[in-house]
Amino acid sequence: MKKIRILLVEDHTFVRESLKQYLEKEEDLEVIGEAADGEQMVALAKELRPDIIVADVAMPKLSGIEATKQIRALNISVPILILTAYDIDQYIVSLLDSGAAGYLLKDISGKELIDSIRRVTRGESVLHPVIMRKVIDRFVSKSKAQTYEPCQVLTEREIEILGLAAQGKSNKEIADKLYVSVRTVEAHLGHIFDKLGVNSRTEAVIVAFKKGWVGLD
Repeated sequence: MKKIRILLVEDHTFVRESLKQYLEKEEDLEVIGEAADGEQMVALAKELRPDIIVADVAMPKLSGIEATKQIRALNISVPILILTAYDIDQYIVSLLDSGAAGYLLKDISGKELIDSIRRVTRGESVLHPVIMRKVIDRFVSKSKAQTYEPCQVLTEREIEILGLAAQGKSNKEIADKLYVSVRTVEAHLGHIFDKLGVNSRTEAVIVAFKKGWVGLD
């Protein structure tokens, strides 16, 4: 079994060690590196090239936001999953703009974290429900006064998939709902990303909300 190689970034030693022990109980997860600050996060991302980085936001020397920006500037394509206690709007927008693949709050269960790690390494984006609501409210409220035209860019099926993605459904859940294969959903999402010029489900959903192509239901 090919293991998911994780770089764990958390400045509180006890929390970091506890997370490592919990994650490594799973046969397919392996913590290959640990960092206590943002500078170490960037250095180890470059050295180890993990499959995923799980990182906090508020850290010494370099914040999770700045560390994420630096990693992206180095063209290191590793997905970054934020796990933090903070749901501050400024953090959320800055991290998503910087290219974070997901944003979770520390009130989630261990099972939800493990599931999110697996989903992100499969190319999906994950957002805590509180974070998703903030993202939606921010972008939808800005665009309420706009007049929308029917979407000429995406197909009806692509719009349908985006709507389900906006509800937080995984690729498998979308596939089950539409009676298609997961690979078909992944192919549709790839076409959506190309057409909209985005790199993640979150970015695609935000564009769809701003354009009025999908609603809140």
